[in-house]
Amino acid sequence: MDLSFTPEEQKFREEIRAWVKDNLPQDISHKVHNALELTRDDMQRWARILGKKGWLGYGWPVEFGGPGWTAVQKHLFEEETALAGAPRIVPFGPVMVAPVIQAFGNAEQHKRFLPGIASGEVWWSQGYSEPGSGSDLASLKTRAERKGDKYIVNGQKTWTTLGQYGEWIFCLVRTSSEGKPQTGISFLLIDMKSPGVTVRPIKLMDGGHEVNEVFFDNVEVPAENLIGEENKGWTYAKHLLSHERTNIADANRAKRELERLKRIAKREGLWASTGGDSYAQRFRDEIAKLEVEVIALEMLVLRVLSAATSGKNSLDIAGLLKIRGSEIQQRYSELMMLAGGPFALPLIREAMAAGWQGDFPGGHPELAPLATTYFNMRKTTIYGGSNEVQRNIVAQTVLG
Repeated sequence: MDLSFTPEEQKFREEIRAWVKDNLPQDISHKVHNALELTRDDMQRWARILGKKGWLGYGWPVEFGGPGWTAVQKHLFEEETALAGAPRIVPFGPVMVAPVIQAFGNAEQHKRFLPGIASGEVWWSQGYSEPGSGSDLASLKTRAERKGDKYIVNGQKTWTTLGQYGEWIFCLVRTSSEGKPQTGISFLLIDMKSPGVTVRPIKLMDGGHEVNEVFFDNVEVPAENLIGEENKGWTYAKHLLSHERTNIADANRAKRELERLKRIAKREGLWASTGGDSYAQRFRDEIAKLEVEVIALEMLVLRVLSAATSGKNSLDIAGLLKIRGSEIQQRYSELMMLAGGPFALPLIREAMAAGWQGDFPGGHPELAPLATTYFNMRKTTIYGGSNEVQRNIVAQTVLG
């Protein structure tokens, strides 16, 4: 197993780094490096910049308008953009639904939906979880009844991330109640401007609005928006979830946030190795342990890439990557908050948007979002399939 990069791959890295340096807006990278809230315009602006270059669908094959990069090249692109302070690509369109459309959609659906995703012009949302149907997704109840050339959809989705911006939503819907629950699910694309679609915000503890409830009340959806075959949606959902779980791991963002954690620790006097400050020393120990975990996660990713490059069959470890990546995200957010202490707590959104929160003697403006980040990261071990369920899957796959 060779985990070193070839000269050609190193050259590719340099090209990506140079392009990102020239094209990533500085105001956006400043927000990312300091965990400040990104607006829709921030996320959409970066998506359109990538789309214009043909890199928003960086994982797509050439036949669908993608760059056709190797697994290693995709990894290097993700790493360089993350370290530069680029926002994570909002995954619902280019990373999640696009591969499903490409693999299971027809030619007309390719032509209709993929260009808007590739350009960053169309914002997609995900309609999977429901009240009472999260990790047990097969128990979903949102129903789509076929009537002629359309479906009538009724039900509710919840925890719809950034659904307030959504223009289209891909949904798992129940089209049959016969047999096992998994066999009666279909994959449907729904225009969120359709009559009967209502998006209601779920306010978070910090007053933010990241997730939503989405209601469907006799929503008419053209039958041509069905992906693949009716009642085969569970198969397509599993295809999508493998992309989501790998994306959640996000080893490259962990590397960037590890460096931010070190900066915060130094700023708060928790980096000194001399002077008899035992708490600072113990805190350095925790950072060191986290760094080992981040390196191990990266090595696991590189191991998978090495197997893919050599043509060997690699173990399907999307679930394992999700487990370790999500736990690492929770750990670095916790350590950041502990380093910030009381200064991690205050958060006045209007003040931060205006750029002056903490602009007073002894102020720590870069620490203000840390408690918010900590609370937000509690979800990472739940969404995309809870880690408890993923451990069962990994055990069955590896141990039999």
